[in-house]
Amino acid sequence: SYFRDTLFFKLSLFVFSLIWFIFGALIMGFGLWVLLDNQSFIAVLQESSTTLKVVSYIFISVGSLSMAMGFLGCIGAIYEIRCLLGLYFTCLLLILIAQVTAGVLIYFQRDRLKHEMSNIIKGMLVNYTGQNRTTEHTWDYVQRTMKCCGWTGPGNWSENVWIRNSSVSMYPCSCRNETLPGTDVKETGLCEHLSNILPVYETGCMHSVEGWLLENCGVILGICVGVAVIELLGMILSMCLCKSVVQEDYTKVPKY
Repeated sequence: SYFRDTLFFKLSLFVFSLIWFIFGALIMGFGLWVLLDNQSFIAVLQESSTTLKVVSYIFISVGSLSMAMGFLGCIGAIYEIRCLLGLYFTCLLLILIAQVTAGVLIYFQRDRLKHEMSNIIKGMLVNYTGQNRTTEHTWDYVQRTMKCCGWTGPGNWSENVWIRNSSVSMYPCSCRNETLPGTDVKETGLCEHLSNILPVYETGCMHSVEGWLLENCGVILGICVGVAVIELLGMILSMCLCKSVVQEDYTKVPKY
């Protein structure tokens, strides 16, 4: 019975530690995506938002630590080392507390983050030139794919320095509504138009972008809940295996 119970806890902890290692790799990969991506709306925010950069570094750190903890859990389960199992339990508990704390902070700071995002976009629209290949071209991509113009509407572009000081009627090329008559369609930069009625989309990108972020937040939340469940199961299994190990045999640990 003792051998059977110990084997069950050992195999179960090994499987959960392996899953935990994979989840850690996913979390770290998400953090790297937020930090390095230049093809989605995230790129518009991360160049100006220190908050988003800090969050991405937190994800990378937590993911790396989770991978290390998964490795420790696998080793502790295979060789039944109580000190590694205890360390595994402690680290999982600390990570779980950190995740809950981060989630609470993000929830209560959501209005501040939304306001910061709005200011970043409006500031970028004011100084838009079409030459910046990261944030500006990414925003052009957002407007083309979401078929929108400006943040709350095309009126936001009236504050742009180049458009305001131009002697001719200009508009962002990525706002071009292809169903309306006008000049040839361009993907980036500013375009001229002879008429005062601009061939642009009338809706702003705020609601579309918020919907995109909410959709991705649902994926992130699902991953976090899954990770938390695995953490709890890993903590329970590590304690059960630690209690079932009567005496450690360090001769089983491979020596290099």
